[in-house]
Amino acid sequence: MQFYNLKTRSHVEIPDSDVQKMKMTRKTKSGEQIRYALTATYEGSKLFKFVSEATYNSSSAKEA
Repeated sequence: MQFYNLKTRSHVEIPDSDVQKMKMTRKTKSGEQIRYALTATYEGSKLFKFVSEATYNSSSAKEA
């Protein structure tokens, strides 16, 4: 799976076995906001890739 590394400003390829999925919830004035992300670690850098709920649900990655 391809992630963008902000530290080196380049795209990196991460094996699907190293990818985890994460659901982030925060409270706002109008209710709760849920963001779905895929995460991985590459050379000491934590990488995030924000995805839609459908992509999150269809992903076979394990929960972080």
